[in-house]
Amino acid sequence: MSKIPLQDMVRIKSSIQKKPINHNENYFNESVKNKKVFNSNIIKPNNKKSKYKIYFVALISVIFFLFALSFLFSMAKVTIIPKVKEISINQNFNAAKDSTVSGLFFDLMVISGEESKIIQSNKTDTITTKATGIVLIYNAYNSSSQVLDIDTRLEGSNGKIYKTDKKITVPGIMNDGNPGSVEVGIHATEDGEEYNSSPLDFKILGFKGTSKYSKFYARSKGEITNTPGISELDKATAISELKATLKNKLLKNSLNRIPNGFVLFKDAVFLDIDDKNTTFTFNDDKTFSVKIKGTLYGFLFDEKKLTTKIAENIVEGYDNSEIYIPNIQDLIFSLSDKENISFLDVKNIKFNLSGTPKIIWKIDEDKFINDIINKKKKDFNQILLQYPNIISAELVIRPFWKTYFPETSENIEVIINYPQ
Repeated sequence: MSKIPLQDMVRIKSSIQKKPINHNENYFNESVKNKKVFNSNIIKPNNKKSKYKIYFVALISVIFFLFALSFLFSMAKVTIIPKVKEISINQNFNAAKDSTVSGLFFDLMVISGEESKIIQSNKTDTITTKATGIVLIYNAYNSSSQVLDIDTRLEGSNGKIYKTDKKITVPGIMNDGNPGSVEVGIHATEDGEEYNSSPLDFKILGFKGTSKYSKFYARSKGEITNTPGISELDKATAISELKATLKNKLLKNSLNRIPNGFVLFKDAVFLDIDDKNTTFTFNDDKTFSVKIKGTLYGFLFDEKKLTTKIAENIVEGYDNSEIYIPNIQDLIFSLSDKENISFLDVKNIKFNLSGTPKIIWKIDEDKFINDIINKKKKDFNQILLQYPNIISAELVIRPFWKTYFPETSENIEVIINYPQ
């Protein structure tokens, strides 16, 4: 057998690798094409059925989800109209200052203040005024002080009688032996120029006939004269205006001091001003300074107790239900026998209230919610019968197919339409 050279063998191997012969290639490609056609014809109807199944499952899932969600977000809303009555009242009441007693009680608000204004002196009318001046009163009787009341009468060396302007205390004899002394204003007991005088000496008329008469004396500082006057009408007008101004100012201040739960009627405040707290001072510019000092007294009442007492008096068959009166401040307060009442010492009062109060019954919201939690929707009207102070109620439950109230109070909203 002849041998094949090595290089020829290599060439033959190389040519076989470059062009491999695949006798099944055409057959394989043809089979794949046929297989694709075959598979396509079989899968098509299965895809259509699968889509219907998927849609059905998705629909069921959505319905189940919404149903489950409805339980999670179920809620109820109840809108309530409470019982309201508007009744006329004209009733008398008694109240005591002691809050420990049964029945009504009151507290007394006390606020003091002053007000002043400048008015022109009357230059056209002939007006007589009391002469005024300043004196020094001496005590040469002993080392003890001596109290002299307001309007202590002093007899002047001109034979006229004058009075002190205020209460004073005259010191006793000093350690150095000099008499004690105090300064005080005086005024004539009557109008008239005959009371005008240059400096005078005085005796205390009340000590006449006693050992003190010669040991207590007074001397005026400067002249005793009357000043340009103002008419009684101008005085009355000025005082009336100042009283109104002072009362409004003190009343405004009092509103900030009313304790929570108490009511102060606008007619239950009284301004006490006496003549001793009204002064007229003549100024160098020929004007008068008018000053008044006063104290405002206000009667405060526990609003809840007073409201209950009003209902007991005017509401037939009142069962002690919780109520309130939004317009209680509009009631007219009238204090009986106020002319004879000493406000600082008052212990008991009688008063009248009149008007048309609007009485509104309160609804216990927490109790109402607890009564409807997890109850059947059809039982709602029966539950309302337990609340005679509810006039009407509107119910909304979501979702609409729910037949029970929610199981928790957080999912129940109650709106009570209380009138203003």
